[in-house]
Amino acid sequence: MTAPDTTYSPPSSDLTELVVAAVDGSQTAWNMLVERFSPLVTALTHRFGLTHNDADDVAQTVWLRLVEHLARLREPRALPGWIATTTRNESLRVLSAQNRVDLVDPQTDARLDTTTSDDDVAMNLLLAERRQAVNAGLEVLRAPQRELLLLTVADPQMSYRQISQRLSMPTGSIGPIRARCLKTLKNTPPLRALAS
Repeated sequence: MTAPDTTYSPPSSDLTELVVAAVDGSQTAWNMLVERFSPLVTALTHRFGLTHNDADDVAQTVWLRLVEHLARLREPRALPGWIATTTRNESLRVLSAQNRVDLVDPQTDARLDTTTSDDDVAMNLLLAERRQAVNAGLEVLRAPQRELLLLTVADPQMSYRQISQRLSMPTGSIGPIRARCLKTLKNTPPLRALAS
């Protein structure tokens, strides 16, 4: 980035102009990008259950990578997705590093045999990532859609008749509506990002 430009003031809704100005060296535009997308980074690190310090480390890495890659971003409107993907990958990297700690017997200095293999860690991370994506996708849905989906997977299991009474909905319509809600959930940004 070149020398800071403190006179730049793009419209807050014009992401393309903001990205172009940041690439051209405007410190004001860069600060506006960070301010605009910091809540996204914070929300994603929170969903992964990172500590405050780990979340700060992930955020710093995301912004560093953005500095390195911003000029190569072909479509400025893709920036939120790029930030979300980078945050997710960095969060998973931090979680993976935490799970690789070798346990050692302090009396013998011998490594303790743990039952968690690298495959188990990878599977646990994948399951955690999927769970986070589904939860984030559910937040995007309208409340009635979310409630129907949650009731159909409730524990203990509810019958369609119970769900029908709870939601004041004909029993015969629950299955088709549930199928449409699942399709909508699958097309939410968090689940599309997971599939990519």
